[in-house]
Amino acid sequence: MARIVMKFGGTSMAGTERIRRVANIVRKQQAAGHEVAVVVSAMAGETDRLVNFCREANALYDPAEYDVVVASGEQVTSGLLALTLQSLGSKARSWLGWQLPVRTIEAHARARIETIDSEALIASMQAGEIAVIPGFQGIGADGRVTTLGRGGSDTSAVAVAAAVGADRCDIYTDVDGVYTTDPRIVAKARKLKAVTYEEMLELASVGAKVLQTRSVGLAMKEGVRVQVLSSFVGDDAVPADDLPGTMIVSEAEMNELVEKGDMERQLVTGIAHDKNEAKVILTRVPDKPGAVAHIFEPLAQASINVDMIIQNVGRDKGETDVTFTVPQTDLARAQALLEDRRGEIGFNRIITDSKVAKISVVGVGMKSHAGVAATMFKSLAERGINIQAISTSEIKVSVMIDEDETELAVRVLHTAYGLDANDEAA
Repeated sequence: MARIVMKFGGTSMAGTERIRRVANIVRKQQAAGHEVAVVVSAMAGETDRLVNFCREANALYDPAEYDVVVASGEQVTSGLLALTLQSLGSKARSWLGWQLPVRTIEAHARARIETIDSEALIASMQAGEIAVIPGFQGIGADGRVTTLGRGGSDTSAVAVAAAVGADRCDIYTDVDGVYTTDPRIVAKARKLKAVTYEEMLELASVGAKVLQTRSVGLAMKEGVRVQVLSSFVGDDAVPADDLPGTMIVSEAEMNELVEKGDMERQLVTGIAHDKNEAKVILTRVPDKPGAVAHIFEPLAQASINVDMIIQNVGRDKGETDVTFTVPQTDLARAQALLEDRRGEIGFNRIITDSKVAKISVVGVGMKSHAGVAATMFKSLAERGINIQAISTSEIKVSVMIDEDETELAVRVLHTAYGLDANDEAA
């Protein structure tokens, strides 16, 4: 018998028929002898609807009242799932964030989970009751409802799994696992049996939409084994223990799987892409100590994330050009902030381009193998794809290219690293 936390996203909870399907999936896990807790998102589109209500009521809304409104979406689905489970003969009850409680810190609308009181929850699970918990919400130090920011239900599920000492956290989505790349772009993309926390964290941060980045970071910190599965399976599907999803595990466990022959050692795990980047170039910036700090300090204070950064070779007049990327949604704000600091920074012009994309190659195999970046650069060059910027980490190489060449670049690199499903190297 295992203790399992199951999480279902908005598309899985979109209406009573889908909630009934979810209830049947949950019941099968309990019928297999497991202790079960379920974390749910609001119905697909519901959070956006509630956010719009807040904006219509008051454009300068109070974040604390905003949290009261948007947290209600998950409250509805948790109650409906508990009711549905009861109608099918299961013992079930909902536990709202303040009832456990899920204690959070920091600001409303972007809170972080600090602790979860799990004693009553564990006792309920041990007694054979299915616990249904709304994701995305908790309670702040002031006793008021808080929300974790968009995509926070994944984080809620991992936090609950850590709090109850779960053997596994199953994340049910509209995909059936983690693939070597987006199957909509590359038909030969392969579903992975397992990836490491580090790889999933990098993939999530550079465009893979399977899991929310914070949830992966928390899983790695707490050592929670996460499985990605599809909730869109037939009522007669086998239990999740036997479904071929993707496990997200520690590097040590991955090495054990490779040694046992359950996994092949891959140099590169996946190719991710992100079209939500925008390029900013500041020309003729003074080439002197402190100049770059004057550029990025106001952006950091405004919580604008900067990714790739290139400082060109200095000019004869003691000037240089600085290139970097920001999320497209923050481009206008970043441009306005920099214009306000033009005199302090001392640049000549701002040049922006939102028609760019970031392509990333990710894999823990890079730690011990050279030549990954060279293969990437050569493969793109052979297809005439120009690289505008480069950034790297220990297990990732990312390049910025023209947005129109995104799909071509993903296909070229997927083949170049032997990731195609019918490739002998795979």
